[in-house]
Formats: sequence, structure tokens, C-alpha cells
Amino acid sequence: MLASRSPRRRQILELAGWPFDVQESHADETIPPGTPPDEAVQLLARRKVEAVMSSFPDAYVLGADTIVVCDGRLLGKPRTEEEAFAMLRQLSGRTHDVWTGVAIALPQGSITSFAEKTAVTFWELDDEEIAAYIATGEPMDKAGAYGIQGRAALFVKRIEGDYLTVVGLPLSRTVRELRRLGWPPA
Repeated sequence: MLASRSPRRRQILELAGWPFDVQESHADETIPPGTPPDEAVQLLARRKVEAVMSSFPDAYVLGADTIVVCDGRLLGKPRTEEEAFAMLRQLSGRTHDVWTGVAIALPQGSITSFAEKTAVTFWELDDEEIAAYIATGEPMDKAGAYGIQGRAALFVKRIEGDYLTVVGLPLSRTVRELRRLGWPPA
């Protein structure tokens, strides 16, 4: 069971070739001030899993959350176009970290989690480039105001780490964790 509203996470998990259902999670996504990024994404992923697992006690439930960190500042999803512009201006010409946390609930109710980090470097972006990207609407539902799998791929100079961590689900590590935990069942 995938506890997510994200079509990107669904597409990524489909690559594993296993059948799964999707249940939207309406978990609280606020992060306590001062929470380190690796802990923050795991906390949010755990909340998503916890919000869904009680309805599916016999299922493996997977949840994930992604944040962007630049200069120690956590960048979630922008609430306005102005906020998206400010985020992209901050990321322009710089390297930032993208963290994705994954939580997995087992049928007996225990939850395990982990976090993965990928460093992303953007080219210098001019204001017109940023404004044109924002006009597409693409950045408004994405951490850090960009989707590396979309038009923002044009902004990326280099990545160090797992590309799918940036998209929203580090599939290779997730599959290894699921196998370690007994999925798929025999």
C-alpha cells in the first residue's frame, strides 16, 4: 500500500513491478522548528504511514516525503508564486541537498524508516527563466519549487546521488529495505 497523493511516487514504485494499491494520506506535514532534515523527512513519512496503516492492518504500507535544503533552510512546497520565485532565486547557481524519507509499516504494526540525500547543483538562472518556469504551474506542488523530472531538468548542472531521491522515492534503497523486511511475501 502506498500512502501518498504523489503521482510521481506511484510511477516510481511501479518500476519495481510489484502490485500495490494507493491510499491518500492526510497527515500533518508541519515540521517542528530545528528538526534536522534527515529526521524531518522520516517524521513526515512516518506520519503518512501511521495515518493509513490502521485501515490496512495486514498490509505493508509505504510512505515518503521530500524536502530541499539550501543554506540550512528547509524548502517545502511554495504557497505562492512569489515564494516559488524566492526559492528558485536562492537555488540559482548553487548546490543544495534534496532529502527523501521513507517509512515502511509492517503487517504486525512496526514501522521502520530511512532517509536518503542527493546533492543538486543548478546553473545560474535569470529572472525571466524563473518567471517562465513558474508560469507553467509546475513548481507549485513540489519541494523547493521544482521538479527535476520536468522542465526544471534544464536548470540542473549536476547531481550527486540517486536521481529518484530528488523525484521523490529512492527506489533502489526502498526495494532493498522491502526485501529485507519480507516483501514480497512468499
